[in-house]
Amino acid sequence: MTVNRLIALDMPASSEFANYVRNAWDSGDAVFPIDQRLPQAVKDSLIKQFKPSVVIDSSGISVEFSDSEPTQHNDALVIATSGTTGTPKGVVHTHSSIRSLLAMSQERLQTSSSTHWLLCLPISHVAGFSIVARSILLGNPITVLSKFDENEVKNAALAGATHVSLVPTTLQRIDPTLFNTILLGGAVAPPNLPSNVVTTYGMTETFGGIAYNGKPLDGVDVRINNECIELKSPSLFRSYRGLNTNISTGSWFETGDSGTFDQDRIRVLGRRDDMIITGGENVWPNAVEKVVATFPGVMHVVVSGVDDEYWGQRVVAWIVSSREVAPSLDEIRQHVKSQLPSFCAPVEVRVVKDIPMTSLGKVDLQSLRKLQ
Repeated sequence: MTVNRLIALDMPASSEFANYVRNAWDSGDAVFPIDQRLPQAVKDSLIKQFKPSVVIDSSGISVEFSDSEPTQHNDALVIATSGTTGTPKGVVHTHSSIRSLLAMSQERLQTSSSTHWLLCLPISHVAGFSIVARSILLGNPITVLSKFDENEVKNAALAGATHVSLVPTTLQRIDPTLFNTILLGGAVAPPNLPSNVVTTYGMTETFGGIAYNGKPLDGVDVRINNECIELKSPSLFRSYRGLNTNISTGSWFETGDSGTFDQDRIRVLGRRDDMIITGGENVWPNAVEKVVATFPGVMHVVVSGVDDEYWGQRVVAWIVSSREVAPSLDEIRQHVKSQLPSFCAPVEVRVVKDIPMTSLGKVDLQSLRKLQ
C-alpha cells in the first residue's frame, strides 16, 4: 500500500523549489514550505509539530524522520498560518481546493495559461505559493524572485511579467504602471489605488483571495451570521494538520472576521478578536484608524486595545508623524470625537518612528506593543 508523505521544503523560492513541488505531487505526496526568515529553533518546532517524512534544504540534502505522519490521498499542501498570537496551525489543502481557487481567479481576471506571473512574495504563504501552483497546474510562465527587490521587480516587468501579487508595503515601493494587473492582499488597502490594482479578501484556509474588490468569485457563497463573515468555497482547506477538524466544502466556514455583505460586496470591519471592548462599549480599530489617518501630519496609524484594570481595555493609537512636533493626545481625541462616539477616542497616543510589519504587510502587533 502506497503511503502518501509530507515533504518539507526548507529553501527559498526558485525553479528548484518548483521542481521539488512538481515531483512530490507526481508521486502523490504533499509539500510543506518552510518560512526562510524563521530562526532554526522555530523551524525545528514546526517540523516537530507537522511531522513530515523528510526535510529537503536548498543544497538538496534530505533528512528523513521516523516519527512522521502520512497525508491523505489528494492532499497537496500543508501551509502554516501566521501564528502571531499563538501556535501556528498547519492548513491542509488538496489538489481540488488549489485548482478551484486558481480556476475561479483565472475566470475573474480573464487570464489564461499564457499569462506571465511574477513571484516576489514568500512561498511559505499562499499568496506566494499560488504563483508556483499556477505554473505547475495551469502552465503559466513565471518569473521567480527569492525575495522582494524593487529593481528586480522592475526588471521582471520589463522582461515580460504582466501580473503580480503584492501587499501594501511592497506596492508603495514600485511603479504600479509596470503591470497589467496587481492583486493586493495581506492588509487594509491604502486609499486612491491605481485602476489596475485589485484588492483581495481571503485567508490561508481559502488558499488566498476568494473576493476581488469586495465581490466574491464565482462559486463562492457569503453570508453574515451574528456580524461574522461566513463562506462556502470549493477552495476551502480539508483540515488542520494533526487536528480532527475536517472541513467540508458543503459547510459554512466561520472566518473570524466581522463585516457586512451588501449589494454583493464584502465589507470587512476587522477580526472579531481585534474588537476593543472598553467600559462595555465596542470599538472597531479600523474605524478609529481611518479618522486618525486624516489628521494633518499622520503618516501611519495603528489602533489597538491594551488591557486596563478599570476599563477592561483602553484604546491606544500608535502614530508615525511627519511633523516635527507630533500631534498631542488632546488633538487626536478631539479629532476622533468630531466624527465618532467619544468612547472611540484614544486615551493614549504613542508616537513611533515606524510600524513593525510582517512579510505579508500585516501589522506585527506583538512587536508594536513593545514600542513606547
